[in-house]
Amino acid sequence: MLEGWFLWFILIWIVILISLFSIGGFFMFRKFLKRLPKEDGKSILDWEEYYVDKTRHMWDDEQKSLLEELVSPVPELFRDVARQKIAGKIGALAIEEKAQKLSLSLIIRGYIEATPKRDHKFLRKKLSELEIDSSPFEAHFQKGQ
Repeated sequence: MLEGWFLWFILIWIVILISLFSIGGFFMFRKFLKRLPKEDGKSILDWEEYYVDKTRHMWDDEQKSLLEELVSPVPELFRDVARQKIAGKIGALAIEEKAQKLSLSLIIRGYIEATPKRDHKFLRKKLSELEIDSSPFEAHFQKGQ
């Protein structure tokens, strides 16, 4: 029969395992939902890849480094996913506006639209560190609030 500290160790270990499996399952389920095709036959991730591929030629080294700088506050584990999502949104805006090349304005607007409202304070902080005026984008920050 289990008694004393070993019983508590086993119980705590069971709680930890169930918690970790739940967290992992949650993220796996979210990824699964993003992979499901919508009415048009493409999933959210398919559209992101499409826009990134269509606009790949528009990205130069300076713009890539700006995107890397903007996603730097994102934890390393999620940075690739964030970069893909943001680049996809920037690509969608570029195609929608029939842009010939990516501008600073397009990159920042794409970042704002691709990220949740709670992350905009990090963007504002990063823009001030890079000495980029965020006032032209206030209308985009205010959308949906």
